[in-house]
Amino acid sequence: MTDAPAPLADPHLVYDPVAGNGPKDVVILGSTGSIGTQAIDLVLRNPDRFRVTGLSANGGRVALLAEQAHRLRVRTVAVAREDVVGALRDALTAWYGAGEPLPEILAGADAATQLAASDCHTVLNGITGSIGLAPTLAALEAGRTLALANKESLIVGGPLVKALAAPGQIIPVDSEHAALFQALAAGTRADVQKLVVTASGGPFRGRTRDELANVTVEDALAHPTWAMGPVITINSATLVNKGLEVIEAHLLYDIPFDRIEVVVHPQSYVHSMVEFTDGSTLAQATPPDMRGPIAIGLGWPERVPDAAPVFDWSKASTWEFHPLDNEAFPSVNLARHVGGLAGTAPAVFNAANEECVEAFRSGALPFNGIIDTVTRVVEEHGTPRPGTSLTVPDVLEAETWARARTRELTARTASAEARA
Repeated sequence: MTDAPAPLADPHLVYDPVAGNGPKDVVILGSTGSIGTQAIDLVLRNPDRFRVTGLSANGGRVALLAEQAHRLRVRTVAVAREDVVGALRDALTAWYGAGEPLPEILAGADAATQLAASDCHTVLNGITGSIGLAPTLAALEAGRTLALANKESLIVGGPLVKALAAPGQIIPVDSEHAALFQALAAGTRADVQKLVVTASGGPFRGRTRDELANVTVEDALAHPTWAMGPVITINSATLVNKGLEVIEAHLLYDIPFDRIEVVVHPQSYVHSMVEFTDGSTLAQATPPDMRGPIAIGLGWPERVPDAAPVFDWSKASTWEFHPLDNEAFPSVNLARHVGGLAGTAPAVFNAANEECVEAFRSGALPFNGIIDTVTRVVEEHGTPRPGTSLTVPDVLEAETWARARTRELTARTASAEARA
């Protein structure tokens, strides 16, 4: 993970349309979410390239999960919520014919982790949040190629993930990191001057901090270019998502934080850029559509034809780039600070943010209170002890503390606003 992305070492595990060695077996974690549903669309359009063997979901949409399982004819379905197993079995029975065996059902908090280690070629981790860490580690330890859309697992468990990952084993699925991944193939790490991560600016681009004081949840969910789940969409509105991506880029490519820049690009056509030491800059560009990055994650080192829309170059268009307003959106600089602290600090940052997003969605915290509260929790956590090695229990303990402390602070804020 220190040089430009390398192809997989074993060519027999890679789909070869010339040799005709059959479809690549894939497990999709978070199948009923935004990434998962788009991945399934891609798979269904390319049955000669991909075969899904397992699906996992939290359990909030059992009817959709059962439909997906039937359409893909998977071997295994995993669900985190044990209380929905009966409903899932009923939903599966409604889809499968009489006497037709149902897929195996795994249930519980470790179900996705079990599935991630199952027999397959590629695991697409599309789970949202740091609960994706255990499945990420399980997939890597089992030797699977990891198509990583769950940035939080890399951020909170960076050293753990990097210690397990072989060169080329992680293929990033975030649009920004998929763009960097492709551009970096044109050179080596020594050739890289700077990584430039683009941001749409979210729904509040151009607003001052004062103008953000009273924005609503509905305002924050109205992303101008991307269709995503509510947590990621709100993270894009605060630009926390971009801060997480800066940490992720640092961990994936071992580029120092002072050589990772964020620029605002409202059109979301250029997904990121790599500036090389000879003065050239390579930009990866497509219309905003996550099926392209998903296709890179599932298909690499092969490209999947017609995976996503293309530009109509016969039509005039304007592409803009603006500097980031760090005063209105301090989350990126906070993320750089947290990434520099390393240890459990990124886990605290991420967990506090997840709690603050939920508090904002419930009306217990104003929009600006998200970053204000996260900043306070990070400061209270302090600097990690030098010379200590990160462990999974360390991450879990730090997250537990951060969530509890954040709930205390958001409850005080809600109480104060109620009295005002």
